[in-house]
This record gives sequence, C-alpha cells and structure tokens, in this order.
Amino acid sequence: MEVKVRPFDCWDDFKNYRIEYYKNYLEAKDKGGIRWAGSAWSFDPVPAGLGEDVYPLTGEPYGATAAFFREFSVRALETIERKGAARDLCGYMRNYWGSVAMDKYLLADGTEIEPFPKPDFNFTIHICCTHAKWYHYAAELEGGVPTYAVDISVGPGYQLDDKKIEYVVRQLEDAVTWMEKVTGREYDDELLIKAVENEAKSMTLWSKICKLNQAVPAPMEEKSMFSFYVMTLLRRSDEKVVKLYEKLYDEVESRVKRGIGALTHEQFRFVTDNPPPWPFLKVYRYLEQTYGAVSVGSIYTFGLGASWIGMDEKGENWIWEPAPTPEEAGYEIHDRRSALWWTAMFNLKYRASWQHEYSHWIRKQETLQMVKDWKADAIIMHLNRGCELWNMSTLEVRDYLVKNNVPVATYEGNMADPREFDEARTFNVIDSFMQSLGIEKLA
Repeated sequence: MEVKVRPFDCWDDFKNYRIEYYKNYLEAKDKGGIRWAGSAWSFDPVPAGLGEDVYPLTGEPYGATAAFFREFSVRALETIERKGAARDLCGYMRNYWGSVAMDKYLLADGTEIEPFPKPDFNFTIHICCTHAKWYHYAAELEGGVPTYAVDISVGPGYQLDDKKIEYVVRQLEDAVTWMEKVTGREYDDELLIKAVENEAKSMTLWSKICKLNQAVPAPMEEKSMFSFYVMTLLRRSDEKVVKLYEKLYDEVESRVKRGIGALTHEQFRFVTDNPPPWPFLKVYRYLEQTYGAVSVGSIYTFGLGASWIGMDEKGENWIWEPAPTPEEAGYEIHDRRSALWWTAMFNLKYRASWQHEYSHWIRKQETLQMVKDWKADAIIMHLNRGCELWNMSTLEVRDYLVKNNVPVATYEGNMADPREFDEARTFNVIDSFMQSLGIEKLA
C-alpha cells in the first residue's frame, strides 16, 4: 500500500535551535555569560538558577556530532590516543577529549573554531565508569576547570525510596552552594523552579511523541528522530525546547490522523537498541529505500531523554506510558528544596535509560514490550564497542528475544569511531536477515 509522505514543517526549527545552541556556548563569554559542560544526563535545571545567560555544552551530543564529521573525528581520536587514551573507552568521550586536546571546537555544520571554549565549570553525574572521570580529565586538558559530579547510582526506579532521593537531593543542594562559590553569582530559586518544570514538560512531551509512532503507518522514522530527541539532551530545561516539542507533538498527531507516514512503502517495521553508528547513518536509509523497512524507535531514542512509568511496583512488567509532570502529579514546586526533590525523583524514577543499567531483566522487559507496543516485526541490534554501559547486556537481551520468537539481527560497530565499522559487511548482514524473513527488495 502506498502511503502519503511529506517533510516535517518544524524540521528547520529543530535544526536552527541546535545551530544556535553550539554558537551560544561559543559566544557566551563575549556576552558576559557563563559556560558549563557536563554529561547530557546531568541535572540540567540546576545551573539554570545562576542566571538567564548560562549556556551548557553536553558531551555526548557533542561527541556524536564530531563522529558524524568523520575526518574531524579521526583526527580527534588519534590526537587523544597519542596521549594514552585506550581505544576501548567511550567513543563520545574520546571525541570530546580529542577535540579539547586539538583546541578545536566543532559547530553543528562542521565548522572548526579555535580555540576550544573553556567552561567556567564542569557539572556532571556518575552512573557509568567514565561519566565523572570524563570531566576530571577534560579539566586537566583545559588547564584546570572546577568540576562537580553527582552520584546517582541508587538502583532502579521501582525500588526508589525517600532515603535514596534524599541522597541525591543533598548532593544537588551542595552543588548549588559550590556553583555560587565558583561563579561568584547569587543563585535564583525562581529560575530553578521554572527550569525544573520545563525539564519535566520536555521529557514527558517527547514520551508522548514517541507513543504516536505506534501508529501504522509510522509517522516518524528513527533517522529523523535523531534530530528530534536530542533536544532533551542539549537543554531540556529551556522553555524554547518545550515549545519545540509542543509544536512537534501537534504535527505528529496531525500526521497520524491524516495517515501520513515516514515511508511511501512501509512493508516492514523494526526497532533498534544501542546508540547508532553516527558516521554511518546510511544504514537506516538503505533499509528504507531497499526494503521499505522503517525503524519505529529504540530504547536509546525513546529512553535517553524521555520519562516513562517503567517497571511496575513488583518489578515484573515494563510499562511504556509517559510519566506525569509536576502539574499532572499534583506536586507543587514552591522553593529550592521542592524543586531539587522533584528533579531528583523524576530522573531517578522515570528516566528509562537509567533503569536498565541496573538489571538485565529490566532491559529484557522494556525491549520485548517495545517490540509489542510499537508493532515491530523484528529488532536490529548494534553491537556497539563505543559504549560499555549501553552494550553490556545486548547479547543477553538478544537471546531472550529469540526465545520469545522475535527475529533478531546483530551487526558490529562503534557509535563514535569511524574506524570501527565495516559498511559492506553490515549491508550483507541486513540483506541476509531480510532474505531469511522473506522480505523482498522494493522494485
């Protein structure tokens, strides 16, 4: 069946925000503003209390951008390897370190700027083995940058209790005092409250947008989602991001009602799992153009910056339903402590990508349920050497899915190192897999 397709009306809005994001960080000091750098999983609303001229640079999206521009990425990777960085470390981190070591800053369009803009401070979280050390070493490379890391390793959300939330809240309270000291600024609790509310709205809106992709035909394909989901990893506490997601939600909902799909011929639906090989996103286009196969999402694009109910109270079943905002939950944010409590609870309980880091069982359940809820015919898994955290249970999940009669294909690669991807071999894996399922190439 032939399906109506059309470009996204809000595409340029998302593109322009991303361009301005990297430009604003670069020019922050010229405007008397503050720069901070840290993981995309950092508690983004907290530095917002320092003022309206505070600009972040989140490392994972920057590392992915660097990877997309292969020639720059190879130079960055080789630079940091000559300083002793091992090739089996996080690919995003090595691209970031290499960029700093070369003293070259990459804009969204691939333009290289010298020097690399030094942050006023680093503010990050620690859940995998590299998150905090990423910024400790970056601080050394940059000649000394104050660095603060929040330990969030308190276990899965369905086992969350007040004691665990309090452990993180106290670290955030200390972080506020520390930020005032290192910047010399007085903290504004009203700005924090607004930022916390925006964070929840952005993350829940993205969840609701992802839910719309359960429709047949799918209104979005994952390669486009890569440009949409990243807003929650750049600056989700920004009101502009909330507005972008409100606009996208209305457009995707309209596409569903009008039967507008991502592909003209959707004859096969699949999901993925790991971060994609950013230098080789043509894999997705090959599947679309050759087989009419659409990726309807992944635990990466759906779980990294969205908020979901997650595991039920017994820890038995995964629930892909958007988590409530403070307003929807009836929670009043009225001061610093209530704001910090909400952002701690919300991220610890509802951020899907944090949940499966604690348990293979959780990842098995969320992946199988995604296959069912998004009506996928199969899953294509990236055995990603670029991220130990995301890849640590991939093969266990693969075996579990096979036992539950879900067709699975796997290919090897690296999300952020262009040197670790075999394009011809990957296409052969795809062709063999589709042939085994009886999926014919489009005429």
